[in-house]
Amino acid sequence: MRMLPNPAVIAGLVTRQVRSGSREGVPTKIAVARRTFATDQADLWDALTNAERIPRWFLPVSGELRVGGRYQLEGNAGGTVEQCEAPKLLALTWEWETQVSWVRVTLSPEGDGTELELMHESQVDPEIWGTYGPGAVGVGWDLALTGLELHLSTGKPVDPAEGMAYPTTPDGKEFVRTAATGWADAAIGDGEEPAAARAAAERTVRFYTVGPEDGSAS
Repeated sequence: MRMLPNPAVIAGLVTRQVRSGSREGVPTKIAVARRTFATDQADLWDALTNAERIPRWFLPVSGELRVGGRYQLEGNAGGTVEQCEAPKLLALTWEWETQVSWVRVTLSPEGDGTELELMHESQVDPEIWGTYGPGAVGVGWDLALTGLELHLSTGKPVDPAEGMAYPTTPDGKEFVRTAATGWADAAIGDGEEPAAARAAAERTVRFYTVGPEDGSAS
């Protein structure tokens, strides 16, 4: 990610929102990230759904990328494709171990580019939410969208090792802190107590920039 300009500016390109919801009577939290990319809708859609391009900015993917098909991201989540309406809507389950959440991506024209809206809805685990808040998923998506921007702007794949190491670099730490602060602000906007939201953001920063293996986040 060495091609990034000011990391705080890049992190600031994402508009963040947190909403409270429910599924089948179970409370949920919805993290919403919006960002505009300087490419047309067809190109952005292809980058998001083409199994050959997804690894160039995210992770290798296997499975059937069609409605009803199962997918698996290497070393990460898998799930079922629930909706796929080219070139504007992709919805899927996001399954990690025993946890199931839902991701919905919507594309729409915005000036000379395309706006991407990503919604990640999760059932509320009080322990996880109290510890990390929306940054638990939000910062990860911020980093992924930055990898997507690099791929779209250069046409080249993002080096996976470089991408993984980025949050521990000085620039990466600044990026993560800006993103985590943005998610704390969004949680406060949804009614979260400010001190709790700020504390959760600090733990999120430490999780991404130092790592739980060092005992810094628990």
